[in-house]
Parts: sequence; structure tokens; C-alpha cells
Amino acid sequence: MKLATHLINQHEQLAIYHDGRLYNMDTLHPELPNTMGMFLNYWDEVFDIAWKADQAIKEGAISKARGIPLTDAHLLAPVPFPTSCRDGYAFRQHVAAARRNRKVPMIPEFDQYPIFYFTNHNAISGPGPVHCMPDHFEKLDFELECAVVICRYGRNITAAEADQYIGGLMIMNDLSARRLQMEEMLLNLGPAKGKDFSTTIGPWLVTLDELEEFEIPAKEGHTGKNWNLRMQCRVNGVQVSDGNVGDMDWTFAEIIERASYGVTLHPGDVIGSGTVGTGCFLELNGTGKLENPDYVEQWLQPGDVVEMEIDGLGVLSNTIEKEESDWSILSLKKLP
Repeated sequence: MKLATHLINQHEQLAIYHDGRLYNMDTLHPELPNTMGMFLNYWDEVFDIAWKADQAIKEGAISKARGIPLTDAHLLAPVPFPTSCRDGYAFRQHVAAARRNRKVPMIPEFDQYPIFYFTNHNAISGPGPVHCMPDHFEKLDFELECAVVICRYGRNITAAEADQYIGGLMIMNDLSARRLQMEEMLLNLGPAKGKDFSTTIGPWLVTLDELEEFEIPAKEGHTGKNWNLRMQCRVNGVQVSDGNVGDMDWTFAEIIERASYGVTLHPGDVIGSGTVGTGCFLELNGTGKLENPDYVEQWLQPGDVVEMEIDGLGVLSNTIEKEESDWSILSLKKLP
């Protein structure tokens, strides 16, 4: 299934997406909840009902007339109110390239345990505009990622059982204000202000049953599902990134294992993969300058359209907009 959230009369509405149309849950069966939060909290009770409705839609047993054209809908994030948002560091290619570009050796701890950071779950949005302050445009970057959402309560979950806590996959753009990020992390704390202003996910959540044909083994020595899904990013129609979910070294199951140690995970918790190799301007600029001293750095600018595409998961499109403000927190920095 592809589960989408859209806005109707200023209220969120959960729907099944198929072939350019949204079929509202509460019109498909009286026991289906009309919000993603409720759906995730009652996952085991409602999933089979929704799956059967999805099959009926695909088989033509439910009239297309009951669906709302996607072109007429206002899509929100598929999980519009996550209970939390963690972001991992799963792609060795990205980490190794970024460290090579800074002329520092690969950190051996990467291969010892998966890590993550918490970002601002209240700054999650879906397709559409992303509003940025002036300081954010000091090296504003995209980050091409895949994300999962937790669909069951769990604590001290082992990697071997963690996949059953995954509700589905979706695209994530972990937007980053690099100057703010680099300055604050000199103090070995963060990232915080470099990340907390916007993270986008969408356009829909794709449940694991729909991705079975793409499943591949985890990398040697790792545990959990992985998927052969090509990942691309285009900025203003120009492709800048090309990777694959299957390149993840640490699996989502292993990240969940670490995240749940001594902690209860909740339905609605979102967990990102971390940036795929070639999946951000920070890495691309560093590689470009390493190969050519005259390379001109590229960063996101007002008006840029960022399109992220992952096989089977759709296209997440965001337009970068500048807020009407000249306020700068960088200008408040106290100098010696």
C-alpha cells in the first residue's frame, strides 16, 4: 500500500494512493482510521482491512470516482505529526567520501556500531515549499535519504526482530544549513540549529509488502531487510545524486536495535537512513574541489526546486523559499 496524508477543510486525512488518485480511508471501511497517527497506533487491528481495500482498488472493484485526483489534493507529510525523528548514518560511501574530502582518515568506529541524532520532529513537512531564514542560505544543502516509521511499541528490540516494527519506507530530505552546522559542531554538540528548521518526507509511505520484490540480503555481517531501490536527486531538473537504498551498510533493523536499547519506541517515530553516497552538496563540492581546484561550489538558492526520487517510493518535490526577514543569529556571535 501507499499511504498518503492530505488536507481537507484544514484537517489531515489519511488515504490510500493508487494510479493518480487518493482514496480516503474513512470512505473505504467504517473501521479504518482517518489519520496516520491512529493508523499506526492500531496497526495490527487495521492493517489487513486497509490491505484488502487497497487490493479492491487495484482490481477495479472500487470505482475510480471515489478517488480524489492527486492534482486536486494538498499533500502533507505522510506522517504529519511524528512522535520523534531520529536520523542515522548508514552509508559508508558517504562517510568515507566526506572524510577523504577533508583529508582525514576513515573513522573505524563507523563499522562498529550504528549511530543517529535527534532532529526536530515538529519541523517535519511534506511536498511543497520550504521556508528558510537568511542564515540558512549560508551553504544550504539537501540530503537524499530513505526513512522508515515505527508501527508498534517496542523496547530493547533485537535487530533480528526489528523489521516487524517498520510500517513502511518513504523519501526523506534532511535539509542542512552547513555554516550553522559546522560552527556549532566545533563545540562537539549537535547538529542542532543547522538541522532543526526543516526536514521533508513523502510523498507517501509505502508498506513493506509492496516492496517484497525489491528485497536483497543485508551486507555481510549485518542483520535485517534491505532493498534494491535506486535513489536520485535533481535540482532544477539537473540530476546531482545517484545511489541505492541497497548501499546501506547498517540496516534499519540495526539502527532500531540501538535506538530501542533501554528506550520505548512509539508508533509514529520516524528514523532516517542518513545520506546516501553523492547525496548532498557538501560531499559533491568536496569531491569536486579535490579533483579540480577551480571547481565552483553549489548550494541551494531561493527558488530552487529539489526533486528526490526513490524507486517504488515516488518523487518528493520541494521548492526553496526565503522568508521575508533579515534577522541573523550569525550576526549575534560574540567575537574575541
